Amino acid sequence: MNKPSALSRLNGLVSHETWASLIGMIYLALIVNLLLVVACLPLVVLLVTTDPVYSWPLLAVAAPLAAPGLAAAFWAFREHGDGGLGPIRAFLAGLRETWRRALVIGAAVTAVIVVLLVDVRMLSNTAAAVITVPLLAVLALLAIAVGLVSLVAIAEVPTARLRDVVRASLYLSLRRWYLTAVSLAALAAQVAVFATAPALGLGLTASAALFFAWTNSRYTLRPVLDLDEKAAAPA
Repeated sequence: MNKPSALSRLNGLVSHETWASLIGMIYLALIVNLLLVVACLPLVVLLVTTDPVYSWPLLAVAAPLAAPGLAAAFWAFREHGDGGLGPIRAFLAGLRETWRRALVIGAAVTAVIVVLLVDVRMLSNTAAAVITVPLLAVLALLAIAVGLVSLVAIAEVPTARLRDVVRASLYLSLRRWYLTAVSLAALAAQVAVFATAPALGLGLTASAALFFAWTNSRYTLRPVLDLDEKAAAPA
């Protein structure tokens, strides 16, 4: 009598639903990575082919163009979690529904960061640099965090007013600062991977880092999302 193979024993230990879920997550990650590269192509090309120290004005122009791609990725994550559209259709739907607001958010965050970095450069050689430079750096990180949470918010509630989205994102990012710190750490790790191995960062780890940041940001927004669900429920 033939002994069962290792694959057969593994199939006996792992259910069909688990295999399907794992394959679905891998497919989601690969598709989102590919579509992100396409949606963020101007920024990706500049980062790969230029020195950011000298090309930062072009990067400042291209950075807001990447925001719709990020919002579309968050939309695809939500659809996957809800068992809705497939990754490609979900990404395109998210792009169609959120690109205008995402562009505004991306432009606002980029403008704030550029102003803060210019201030850091101007104040770095002054006596007040010990206080002002760390403060400006914290404000820049806060701007990134608010932008991230805002993009997740418009992917979750695309009909919400942008002013309310930014206000809630700012308040909740500060209130749940520990979640904000973890999300920023995940994005920083992705930046480090991209800087050392761009192909690995674009092909494998981008969607994983964004998925982690999306999960964190969604939990950060939970009080607001819960209110929206109650308001949408029939009386």
